Amino acid sequence: MPLIAFALEEFVQWRFGLMGVIGLGLLSFGLRARNAACTGVGSVVLALLLHSASV
Repeated sequence: MPLIAFALEEFVQWRFGLMGVIGLGLLSFGLRARNAACTGVGSVVLALLLHSASV
């Protein structure tokens, strides 16, 4: 499992840069801590990055 998490983090950093890593970190922290605010902010950051990458 740690290998999959590391590979996902490296892919996000390669594809979306620092903001992608921040969004993924907020999302994973929010899910682990059951914090809706962090989960929501992380999701929005990743969604905006995905949207801007497809345009």
